[in-house]
Amino acid sequence: MLILELPLDAEFDVRSRAAHRLWSALGGRRPGPPLPALSAQRRQRITLAIRALDGQAEGNSYRAIAEALFGKSRIPDHAWKTHDLRNRTIRLVQSGLALMRGSYRALLRRSRPKQ
Repeated sequence: MLILELPLDAEFDVRSRAAHRLWSALGGRRPGPPLPALSAQRRQRITLAIRALDGQAEGNSYRAIAEALFGKSRIPDHAWKTHDLRNRTIRLVQSGLALMRGSYRALLRRSRPKQ
């Protein structure tokens, strides 16, 4: 026998659906309808954000991170401070930090049709 403790908090509905899916899978039953998939664009942005975070954690500059993510040929020799890829790289690092600090849980809370 397994016992699962679910706090009655703002995340209870997500936790209870996950618990039901687990219970079904453990019993050899279908866990229910598949969870909504992330769009290809969203998956790509999350992948880039995690890669950017890894680059920052290794001590690389935004320029070095941008070169690794987008290719050295897309990075200008001059005007880097105002280039759009610099701003995009900074936002990706910030997104990666937010994911690391717990916002990855929001991926589980994506809007779903009401049942």
